[in-house]
Amino acid sequence: MPELPEVETVRGGLAPVLEGHRLTHVEARRPDLRFPLPLNFVQTLTGATIVSLRRRAKYLLAQTDREDTLVMHLGMSGRFEIARPEGAVRPGQFHYAPDPDPKHAHIVFETEAGARVTYYDPRRFGYMGLVNTATLDLHPWFAGLGPEPLSDDFDAARLKTAFKDRKQGPKTLLLDQRIVAGLGNIYVCEALHRARISPFKAAGRISLPRLKRLVTDIREVLGEAIAAGGSTLKDYAQADGALGYFQHRFRVYDREGTPCSNPGCSGVIARKVQAGRSTFYCPVCQT
Repeated sequence: MPELPEVETVRGGLAPVLEGHRLTHVEARRPDLRFPLPLNFVQTLTGATIVSLRRRAKYLLAQTDREDTLVMHLGMSGRFEIARPEGAVRPGQFHYAPDPDPKHAHIVFETEAGARVTYYDPRRFGYMGLVNTATLDLHPWFAGLGPEPLSDDFDAARLKTAFKDRKQGPKTLLLDQRIVAGLGNIYVCEALHRARISPFKAAGRISLPRLKRLVTDIREVLGEAIAAGGSTLKDYAQADGALGYFQHRFRVYDREGTPCSNPGCSGVIARKVQAGRSTFYCPVCQT
């Protein structure tokens, strides 16, 4: 599942060709993705101008000049390919660029500037919807979402309150989108390792100073991943269909059996399954 840095990378790739541009042609090659498309999907978007393109949690939000916002979620394998008259847009740096399969090209957007943005999704776990912009925060997809981890609203005091008296581990709670929006398994493992906090320790027992360190490490690991183009594990791709390389910088994720990289630690990275997800951690320095 794409996490915050991957979605932010896609947003950054799409923004130059969508923001401020009018959609002259919209094509839905099937009536549904994970969920059915709105019945007026093509009619509402054709001729509309994308006023802004932003991210909320793991959603892309394209606000239009028609009182609606196009909401897009990439699911497991959703990706965008951008083509312009002068050639393909390739933001960021890449490790591998797969050839998209035309049979999985489900949605096409064309702009007055000649850009063509195609949404591919082999598994069709992604979805799109049209939500009234004025009531966007009240929509079931967004109501109850916690603060963005890179915003000023996310801090150690807020975590301390959310963790109070909780016996669950911090990894489980940080994946709760009501506590903080957009974090996923990969970057929670990475941040907890940097902060030297056990993913299994009762969250209510973590001190405020250690939570301050954790907030800093969450922001740093997300910032590094965004700068590098996201982790792009397995078949996930960036906005232009190419894979990035942040996965090669992981300190703990998917590094079971390798030496811990934290300074002064002689531990070996271990793996444990929690709620069907792999947790990677150092049993020596993460306490």
